[in-house]
Amino acid sequence: MDDRDPFARAPLPSARRPFLGLTILVVEDSRYASEALRLLCLKSGARIRRADSLRTARRHLSVYRPTVLLVDLGLPDGCGGTLLQEAAAAQPPVPARLGMSADPSRAAEALAAGADGFLEKPIASLATFQAAVLERLPDRAPMACDEPPADELRPDPAIYRDDLATAAEIIGGEMEEAELDYLVQFLSGVARSAGDAPLRLATDALAQARREGRPRRNDLARLAGLVQERLTERAAI
Repeated sequence: MDDRDPFARAPLPSARRPFLGLTILVVEDSRYASEALRLLCLKSGARIRRADSLRTARRHLSVYRPTVLLVDLGLPDGCGGTLLQEAAAAQPPVPARLGMSADPSRAAEALAAGADGFLEKPIASLATFQAAVLERLPDRAPMACDEPPADELRPDPAIYRDDLATAAEIIGGEMEEAELDYLVQFLSGVARSAGDAPLRLATDALAQARREGRPRRNDLARLAGLVQERLTERAAI
């Protein structure tokens, strides 16, 4: 039996929970980054839905319209900019649309695709996240937030293993240029989100070798070794 008062007023947004009443759709292929965003959304009071691909996101958008759409630009089945374009052209459009990437140079790409703003991953703080969203919702006045300790918003490190396993599967397959492109951008974002400097540097080295047209076998082998090393370490814990 539901003993809630049907005439009770719903909680109002506050400085600590300014997103009460908002629904946010997070489109992010990294489980670690997605979990970090989930914690930010929940701390802010928002309802959250998640998708890990364009296909899944479109399925969500076919049945409901979120207040806020957060889209990673590099997804396994295409560019997140396509989804931002569709959300901006919809009638009515999704009210607030933000592109995301670990590569800050892609901000212009997100804005050109129809985003209202851009978030660089990993997101620096809860206050940064809240301000970026509230700026795109003019009917909600920005509110100051007493930010909780950073460790409260840190995802479970075990989730990082899922992303590493995805990368290992890609590396172990028949990689064409498209798969290699995806691997580089995926691992670059994952490593930055998790604060894994050695993996980030190895990914950057592979990306640099590709840009310069140099042989990349050694760089790819080093990257594969780091991924397997982390998977082995975590399996042993």
